[in-house]
Amino acid sequence: MSATTYTVAGMTCNGCAGKVTSKVGQLAGITDTKVDLATGQLTVTSDGSIDDAKIRDAVEEAGYEIKD
Repeated sequence: MSATTYTVAGMTCNGCAGKVTSKVGQLAGITDTKVDLATGQLTVTSDGSIDDAKIRDAVEEAGYEIKD
């Protein structure tokens, strides 16, 4: 198991968090996603290594961006 935390810009409500969770959760190997709206943190858990580029792409498809 592997877990990585990202900071996502632009999420302002539970609907935003749901979009991000849904998109990222569809990626192969992802076992869990958690969003903390107050901090903008997205924590992704996977059964293997996490591909940061795929996470970034999924977040962008949801309409948001990962801060570096």
